[in-house]
Amino acid sequence: MDKLEKPMISSAELAHLGGGVLAYVRKIEAAAAAKLVGKQITVPPNAELFCLYTASGAPISISANYEAALGSAVEHELIAASVH
Repeated sequence: MDKLEKPMISSAELAHLGGGVLAYVRKIEAAAAAKLVGKQITVPPNAELFCLYTASGAPISISANYEAALGSAVEHELIAASVH
């Protein structure tokens, strides 16, 4: 059996995927949130947060729970997918 090749998509193609309405939610740690927003973030170091990103990977918002991150997608008129 031949191995299937994974399709490759460029960053530019990914950014335009879905006409700018696709986004994804990913769980992040407090340290990653601090890198995104700076040291003014005040959450425990072991906190799990959820970040909403554009399809191209630009962060839009950080939420305390998954449901709030999905709500942020709705507020921004985006369709969100979950990334594990």
